[in-house]
Amino acid sequence: MKRIIVTLALLAALSLAMVPGALAQDGGSLLDEVRARGTLICGVNGQVPGFSFFDPDTNEWSGFDVDFCKALAAAIFGDATNVEYVPLTANERFTALQTGQVDVLFRNTTWTLQRDSEFGIDFGPTTYYDGQGLMVSAALGATEIDQLDGASVCTLTGTTTELNITETLTSRGLSFELVPFEESSQTIAAFEEGRCDILTSDQSQLAGLRSSAADPGSMVVLGEVISKEPLGPAYLEGDSVWADVVNWTVYATMTAEEFGITAENIDSFLGGADPRVQRFLGEGDEPVNALIGLDPGFTVNVIRAVGNYGEIYERNVGIDTPLQLDRSAGLGLNRLWSDGGLLYPPAWR
Repeated sequence: MKRIIVTLALLAALSLAMVPGALAQDGGSLLDEVRARGTLICGVNGQVPGFSFFDPDTNEWSGFDVDFCKALAAAIFGDATNVEYVPLTANERFTALQTGQVDVLFRNTTWTLQRDSEFGIDFGPTTYYDGQGLMVSAALGATEIDQLDGASVCTLTGTTTELNITETLTSRGLSFELVPFEESSQTIAAFEEGRCDILTSDQSQLAGLRSSAADPGSMVVLGEVISKEPLGPAYLEGDSVWADVVNWTVYATMTAEEFGITAENIDSFLGGADPRVQRFLGEGDEPVNALIGLDPGFTVNVIRAVGNYGEIYERNVGIDTPLQLDRSAGLGLNRLWSDGGLLYPPAWR
């Protein structure tokens, strides 16, 4: 009987170990599990051009959030291709994280008090400072929100977007009808078909959805922003090692931009005389990079794979892309602190 009990216990332990996230939840760090698996599992949207999008014609993933998944894989494995992308709806994303279906979310997810305190997750550094906007048909002729009384609104269910638009229109005494959908692709399709007067989402998403529309010129994004939407990675709470790996990978892209290090010129910085740069690149007598459990040269691998933050931004959503999101426009929040923005990575020492 004892042998049977031991055998069953062993089988149960092995089964648990086969569930993604089980080892981390059992007291270890997810970093060890990800390394043993050999692949990072990254939760993304998959339907927002410029941020995370799967092209069935090329069988490739691309976008701002996708590049941060690649950066994390490069930091851990030295290879940005060791990533499995899992497309998730807004309603699926937190459950997928909580159950260990994914290791991390890079999925245009807003950091809020409720999510931070009730969902058993933590948020990493904000990678994109956004705000919710409204897109209307140019034929409607509306230029401000107060002209939208009686409008129907396409929105994603289970999101801060849905809550924000409800509060905004109600507080202004405007009547409206919500038309909720599960996926971003459904909202833009319904909007193009005239099934709603307004499409509301983060401004970055509106730009991405508009860029993929059949007639982008027929759509107008109103100038008013109705919320704060700090977007960034999310992961299970209680694993400080994994949190450090995710956080400092993001900070590495920002710090590289501070130093002027790019994917193209990084070799010219290796072996240099500046102790700050040496320390950042894992060289010199202060191997601080190893303190978070990664190879001292993990920052080099990250920059070689995706470049610095500015390169990631401009390549995916910048002024020369279909999204045309000018990094300097408006408040310029997504610029470095030294350029008037909010990107302020901690000291690398």
